[in-house]
Amino acid sequence: MAVHIRLRRMGKKKQPFYRIVAADSRRARDGRFLEVIGTYSPIEKPAKVKLFEDRITYWLNEGAVPSDTVNSLFTQVGFNEKYLRAKKGEDVSEVALKTEITERPKKTRKMKKAAVAKAEEAKVAEETKVKKAKAAEEAKAKEAKAAEEAKANEAPTETDSSDNTES
Repeated sequence: MAVHIRLRRMGKKKQPFYRIVAADSRRARDGRFLEVIGTYSPIEKPAKVKLFEDRITYWLNEGAVPSDTVNSLFTQVGFNEKYLRAKKGEDVSEVALKTEITERPKKTRKMKKAAVAKAEEAKVAEETKVKKAKAAEEAKAKEAKAAEEAKANEAPTETDSSDNTES
């Protein structure tokens, strides 16, 4: 039996509340589960998360796989770091989990347009920088070539002038 740690939706219409559960992967999202191992309330600002660390650790050690969303919650709260340190044998007594998650600001159309424009500006600036670097390299190459030609031209001139003085 493959066990997944995932969210189970509860609450009223347009007011979701989630239980973090260990469930058989073949069961429906809101179907039968093995154990409740936490809660997540996204409606509250800031969002509240409550985890039963010992039970989550138990299920992870048994081979349960957290869903992407649950894994993200674990990371934001700090559980993943604590779990990995404990697994390595390090002291985790000083690591405290957060109970609140601050939400990223939602991007509006103006913010998206500004981000795209900024990315384009950065791309143009990078291209300009690359062109300037190439131009500088070409200029150095031309100067070196001119210097070599000047040295080559000077050497035969000196021998020609010495030939003229002997005559």
